[in-house]
Amino acid sequence: MMDTKKFLLVGLSLVLVFALAESFDYPESDLASEESLWDLYERWRGHHTLSRDLKEKQMRFNVFKQNLKHIHKVNQMDKPYKLKLNRYADMTNHEFLSTRSSKVSHHRTLHGPRRNTGFMHAKTSDLPPSVDWRKNGAVTGVKNQGRCGSCWAFSTVVAVEGINKIKTGQLLSLSEQELVDCDKDNHGCDGGLMEQALDFIAKSDGLTNEESYPYTARDGSCELPKKNAPEVIIDGYEMVPESDENSLMKAVANQPVAVAIDAGGKDFQFYSEGVFNGDCGTELNHGVAIVGYGETQDGTNYWIVKNSWGTDWGEKGYLRMQREINAEEGLCGITLEASYPVKLNSDNSRRPRKDEL
Repeated sequence: MMDTKKFLLVGLSLVLVFALAESFDYPESDLASEESLWDLYERWRGHHTLSRDLKEKQMRFNVFKQNLKHIHKVNQMDKPYKLKLNRYADMTNHEFLSTRSSKVSHHRTLHGPRRNTGFMHAKTSDLPPSVDWRKNGAVTGVKNQGRCGSCWAFSTVVAVEGINKIKTGQLLSLSEQELVDCDKDNHGCDGGLMEQALDFIAKSDGLTNEESYPYTARDGSCELPKKNAPEVIIDGYEMVPESDENSLMKAVANQPVAVAIDAGGKDFQFYSEGVFNGDCGTELNHGVAIVGYGETQDGTNYWIVKNSWGTDWGEKGYLRMQREINAEEGLCGITLEASYPVKLNSDNSRRPRKDEL
């Protein structure tokens, strides 16, 4: 009997350790005093292995307290999503976004209006009630862009990785760093447009793999030997008709799609789980990718969105965003900058460009 109890206690301990590794929770008593809040902050730093000097710690602690207050308040409300003390809990929202924003709206203004393209998925009918390209093996693991506004590159790569798997049967992890270094129509860690990145890939004969051209989270010079050994070819790209969630569903039913959203606000920074329907506008500042859609048991429709902030953000790097809201632009402007690569053949042999024919 004693051995059984020991076994159960060991098992329970392992479960608790695993849970702690996945998230950082706190009891209500930690909010009772300045001293208990400081202890909580120190435990949180240790959990995320974040070092701070004494002067910075005091400043960060004050930010941490304000963020904790917001997280705790939101989690007491009857919202369909929850927030958590993730590794960004001692950063202000402005500071957080300034190092991770793709400034999509700004770069759209610089490059002019969206190109007019065809929409090959327009005739798609009998849409399935749910789609998850992860279950079809068309999505690589969650990546982390770090303190670099290169989310436009990560968004683009998800879409290209996806169509390559669909067409060739092979899932390859592709190089975001090649786009950061070599795509001069975009601006590396200072942001860019997924549309420009897809155009670059189509015109430069493809994209190499991540292993050959690894990510550094900083701007660098284009390494031509690596760039000139492409792994995946695409034939072009198309824009999804804007302000049209039904068209976006048609596209996602056929392949992962690169999109831009307004990711401003503390709720997005600290999102943990559930269907996000928080306040946001259409000042597009972040590139992500839709890899599916579905419906909760209570009938709430959502998009499955792959982010590039690591696996300790959100639902192991993903978030679910409410779909079919009462606004044509979709939640956080998700329909306004949607695009996807076109790949016509089931191989990656180099094909002549139009100017070579």
